Amino acid sequence: MRTLFKKCLVSITEYQASPGDSAKAQIKSNVNSAFSKIDKAVKRGVLHRNNGAHKKARLSSAIKGIFEVSPSD
Repeated sequence: MRTLFKKCLVSITEYQASPGDSAKAQIKSNVNSAFSKIDKAVKRGVLHRNNGAHKKARLSSAIKGIFEVSPSD
């Protein structure tokens, strides 16, 4: 699970370096697989549900910081 988390963070930094559609698709696929693994771990009792929610929130906030569009006034 740590590996998936790191892959998400690495793909986010790669997107920051060179934004593009392929990088955005890579982030989406990494995040989807990480969320799936976290959910399965919580379901099977490997992770506590609050720990799983914390991990998902950290990933979501990292992604939100990247894809937010600054308003142009």
